[in-house]
Amino acid sequence: MTTKPIALPVTAVTCLEDRAHVERVVVLDLAAGVQRLRLGPVSALAVDRTLHAELSAGHPATVLDVRLTRNWTPRGPVPHADDDSALALRAHALVREQLDLEQGRERLRTRRQLLDGIATDLLREIGEGAGAGESDVARWARELDRADEERASCGERLRVLEARLAAVGDELGGIERALRLVGEEPAELVGHVELTVESAAAGPVELRLSHLTPCALWRPAYRAVLDGDSLTLETDAMVWQRTGEDWSDVRLTLSTARSALATEPPFLGEDRLTLTDRSAAERRTVGVEWREEETSTLGAASVLGLPGVDDGGETRVLRPPVRVSVPDDGRAHRVPLSGFTTTARSEYACAPELSPLVTQVVRFDNRAGHALLAGPVDLVRDSGFIGRGTLDFSAPGASSELAFGSRDDHRVVRRAEETRETTGLTQRTVITRTVELRLSRFSSPGERGDRVVTVRERLPVSEVSAVEIRLRKESCAPEPDGVDAEGIARWDVALPPDGHRTVTLVYELSASAKVTGL
Repeated sequence: MTTKPIALPVTAVTCLEDRAHVERVVVLDLAAGVQRLRLGPVSALAVDRTLHAELSAGHPATVLDVRLTRNWTPRGPVPHADDDSALALRAHALVREQLDLEQGRERLRTRRQLLDGIATDLLREIGEGAGAGESDVARWARELDRADEERASCGERLRVLEARLAAVGDELGGIERALRLVGEEPAELVGHVELTVESAAAGPVELRLSHLTPCALWRPAYRAVLDGDSLTLETDAMVWQRTGEDWSDVRLTLSTARSALATEPPFLGEDRLTLTDRSAAERRTVGVEWREEETSTLGAASVLGLPGVDDGGETRVLRPPVRVSVPDDGRAHRVPLSGFTTTARSEYACAPELSPLVTQVVRFDNRAGHALLAGPVDLVRDSGFIGRGTLDFSAPGASSELAFGSRDDHRVVRRAEETRETTGLTQRTVITRTVELRLSRFSSPGERGDRVVTVRERLPVSEVSAVEIRLRKESCAPEPDGVDAEGIARWDVALPPDGHRTVTLVYELSASAKVTGL
């Protein structure tokens, strides 16, 4: 067995959603026969059951056994002058001094409390003696002066000690920050790979070793620059890793595969359905209720904290164009992936029921050559960085959109009224709702040209035939430019500089007499 371990550097990494697949390549100079080699060091977090070793084809050698061993070497409680730097030795000395100063401070505080008690007892004795007719003024003055001198001396020593303690704390904090910048302490737990091979002939052979390791992840991030009708979108990857070793000049692959998901189908439980006869009252009435529904496309559900990678249900693989280096510091490192410039179509949109603001929405086609995963976007416009938005999943070549913030020079005021009446003969209930939207544009002097604002207002959608909803087009001013299947009415309103426009929407909701719940 080799006494000195053979270096086993990281050459390629496939970073997954919550772990990494690490690959190492090294050329071994084998002798004929069976031999046992020690390689490393490697990360002690490597998963043993995923360790796989493979020799290059064309060489008469076979891997008999490969395993991961770990050695624990704890650091001593007292730094050694030969092994530690001057900063580490100074930090240890300051820690000892800080401990001594804290103990001295506690002793002085206890002594001051005792002196305060003695002064209180002396004053009480003087008061009792004066009440009993005693008049030993000289002794009383001498004892009071002595108590005051002891209290003053104790207070001064405590002040000096606390000042020194504060100075030691500041110096120790600066040294600890410097030590963190200089480098990390050596790991207490170090792993090595023990490899047993059998070779029929001596000669060099390439070894490829791979394994999984936790404490590594990545997430997509973007930077969008809007310049008139042109949009430049840069795709980056934020990579974190705390695996115990640096990734220096490696081939990085970013994958959305979820190796932690179970491969077995879920257990199917029994679900029984029963039929019951409706009562006479239930047959005479139809119960309805208002329900708010959010329409969205397939994708990852929003969660608190760091979200997962939304890949549209299909594993995606991204590769940076160059080799990268990611240090083992647990911090986020930005890795450029791709970028493209395309024509952008801007729209000023507003949904007054949700917000009185007018937002600039930019639509563009995905020309990156790969899918755009859901992630945060740094938004840059003519004035520079304006904020951060969110990009949804977009397939290659598909249309996508980004919101570039609200416009301060636009305002929308919404007012809604409702009337309810019942017809006498059929006892049919009719609810009439009127929504009035007032749009305003405030322009700077010299500004010219109309600006089209797309206004969207929601109409209820009925799922039962007993409830009907009708848009009163003759009462709307102006009539909506369109109403989609989800009940969203749309107007394209042209606003001149310092202009005002009013949009009115009127619709009726009618229900038969047997409908309850409205």
